[in-house]
Amino acid sequence: MSATVESVSVLRDVLLIRPRVHADARGTFVETYQRDRYVSLGIGQRFVQDNLSNSKRHVLRGLHYQHPNGQGKLVRVAAGTVWDVVVDVRLGSPSFGVWAGVRLSAEDQHQLFIPSGFAHGFVVLTKEAVFEYKCTAVYEPKSEQCLKWDDPQIGIDWPVSQPIISERDGAGATLADLRRRGALPDYES
Repeated sequence: MSATVESVSVLRDVLLIRPRVHADARGTFVETYQRDRYVSLGIGQRFVQDNLSNSKRHVLRGLHYQHPNGQGKLVRVAAGTVWDVVVDVRLGSPSFGVWAGVRLSAEDQHQLFIPSGFAHGFVVLTKEAVFEYKCTAVYEPKSEQCLKWDDPQIGIDWPVSQPIISERDGAGATLADLRRRGALPDYES
């Protein structure tokens, strides 16, 4: 089995992965992770935690990241469709403050690899979505940061005008506020 990889938008460290989907009259089969194959694609990080969320239409989760104790993620949609967004929050990065969005669905089985140093979020476009992700570091509540999903400095073009957000995500900080608080990771070239 093989996969192809392409860079997403201007964020060269974020990879869109298109696994091969085997389909026949019974349904489909997809190999969602095989260490040697992913290492050959440039994803050599060790994953230590898997997470799964189930969300309803127009639920927006994010934009989250951990600092310190950054967390890389390999994300996919097991059911439904989402608009997935990443924002480079690494101080000194050539793409600092730049966002990229990609549609992920159970139908296409695409995955997104998001290295540490990127804020991440998604909004559900279908009646429901099941979202799975592998993490390179365990969740640490004290390290969690939340970038405001509608920060005007970033200008993300979300495909939903009235998202359903949690109180915590609604209270997210702007990129400028996170910078002032020293809550942004440094870019390591």
